[in-house]
Formats: sequence, structure tokens, C-alpha cells
Amino acid sequence: MKTPISTTNAPKAIGPYSQAIIANGFAFLSGQVAFDPATSQIIDGDVAEQTARVIENLKAVLEASGSSLAQVVKTSVFLKDMNDFVKMNEVYGRYFSDNSPARSTVEVARLPRDVRVEIDCIALVNPR
Repeated sequence: MKTPISTTNAPKAIGPYSQAIIANGFAFLSGQVAFDPATSQIIDGDVAEQTARVIENLKAVLEASGSSLAQVVKTSVFLKDMNDFVKMNEVYGRYFSDNSPARSTVEVARLPRDVRVEIDCIALVNPR
């Protein structure tokens, strides 16, 4: 059984996908970009500011899923430019300082709305 998750505290899905799916005790979160959920606009700023917004969006979906950043077991980070790695990693480390999840980081040719970073994750879900 799988359960789709949706919250107004994170950007609305803009296509045929869910913000997250819960299955077998895990939350599988779709990639988040630097949309401000209040305005539905991409935030201005460099990769550090965009990374913070992305992780706040992930945090909102995780909470709606009955999980949290502390329960994340795997992330995938997609960067528009690998030269942004150090700045992204600095912000990322503030959110995932204890018991850091496994992670992949790759440079990609293009991201939605030409943002600088997109992150998705998989997390444990607390029993409801």
C-alpha cells in the first residue's frame, strides 16, 4: 500500500506527481527546488539561499509525512554547477549535522526554472 502526501506548507506539485509517497515505513520525497510556498515563486539568491529554501520545503513535506530531517536516510542533490558544491554543502551541513544521511551529488545540465539546486530524499516514517 502507498499513501500520497500533500501539504500547503511546501510548493504544490506542478505535474503528475506527489510531494511524497509513504510506503513500507518510508517516505519517498519528490525533488524540491527553491519555490517559496507562500508566493509560488522561485526565491532570489545564490545557491546557499536556494539550498536553505529547498531543505525547508523538504522539512515541511517530511513533517506532513510523519517524519523529520533527523529521519532522512538518503538524499540526492542535483546542482546546476558543481562549482557551487562548497556553498551548498555548508548550508546542507547545518541541517544534517548529526547522523548525516547517505548522499549522492551530481551536476546536471538543467533544472526546473533554471534553479541552482534540487534535492530529493528518502526518510523513515514514525508509525501513526
